[in-house]
Amino acid sequence: MNMGQSGAMIADAGTVGLRYAKRLLEGLPADRYGRFATPGNQVVESNHPAFILGHLSLYPAKVLALLGSDAAAVQPPEEYHTLFSKEAKCVDDPDHNIYPAIEELSGVFVHVYEKALEVVRQASDEQLAAENPIDTPMKQVCPTLGALLCFYLTGHLTTHLGQLSAWRRMEGLPPA
Repeated sequence: MNMGQSGAMIADAGTVGLRYAKRLLEGLPADRYGRFATPGNQVVESNHPAFILGHLSLYPAKVLALLGSDAAAVQPPEEYHTLFSKEAKCVDDPDHNIYPAIEELSGVFVHVYEKALEVVRQASDEQLAAENPIDTPMKQVCPTLGALLCFYLTGHLTTHLGQLSAWRRMEGLPPA
């Protein structure tokens, strides 16, 4: 495979998001990670860390599969697809019996993103210039495979990291 610059650029940009995610994960209280934020004792029904990490953990396997790589090494546990798909609803988990433990979620998240960034870095410019094979409205704005993967590893990631940052602040945690 002829490595190109496009994969490296996507991986470099994705690395910025992953570094930010690692900072956001520092100091998350294990008793609150699956809870809706409650600033001033007002419940805010917005995605919490458990849901955010689980949802984001689904995308690296898509990246590898779209590049024709073996996605088995980044396939999250099967229950993640039910709990965290784009159709799933984030729910408050006061008894910690719905979502996996924060150690598991953060470990899976970091592992799968590191692997996806490693693989996309090796992608050729020709691979990334290919037509986006997913026929959804997203194809209108991401017409190439490279554009789609860039979105998955940067824009999608940082959109949800913004939710995590807001959750931290609502919970009284310092900025990351």
